[in-house]
Amino acid sequence: MWDERYRNADYVFGTRPSQFLLRHVDRLVPGSRVLAVADGEGRNSVFMAEKGCDVVAMDSSSVGLEKARRLAGEKGVTVDFRLADLRTWEWEAAAFDVVAAIFIQFAEPTFRSEIFAGMKRSVKPGGTVLLHGYTPKQVEYGTGGPPLPELMYTSGMLEDAFGDFEIVELSEYEAELNEGPGHYGQSALVDLVARRPA
Repeated sequence: MWDERYRNADYVFGTRPSQFLLRHVDRLVPGSRVLAVADGEGRNSVFMAEKGCDVVAMDSSSVGLEKARRLAGEKGVTVDFRLADLRTWEWEAAAFDVVAAIFIQFAEPTFRSEIFAGMKRSVKPGGTVLLHGYTPKQVEYGTGGPPLPELMYTSGMLEDAFGDFEIVELSEYEAELNEGPGHYGQSALVDLVARRPA
């Protein structure tokens, strides 16, 4: 499905980083090791590499990764792109200063819990998880994401999942997005910034 979606010459979610990532650019310390989860066409991983981070970006779409490599080349940065399925991805223990997951809402609840646990495993003590997605109200807007409320996040769900971390920010809000044709218009959003205890 994702190969087909990304096959268009245009970038489905644009080439600029997410507004969420721009707001948290202070978390991207030059030289830090970052994992971009299900990064698609590379807009976020390439931006993080532009900020001087050592970035590993994984995705299950070879078409998306091909476009991501092209974008990295255009921007003159290096990213370690890896073709992988999250169901079989090996979550390296305490390996990253930042683990970023932005609009990865394709996972049913059990699988989603596994992804969250993997993200927590992979971030170093003192490191940060950056998570950005839609709340169930997004289904009413239809301006991005799947039309399935069970795939969306709530602040309560994220508080439960990351309650053993220090929650630096957790907020639900609405905003206008302009992130390519895939994320365009009024949107119901939720942000999480969580730090693993040192």
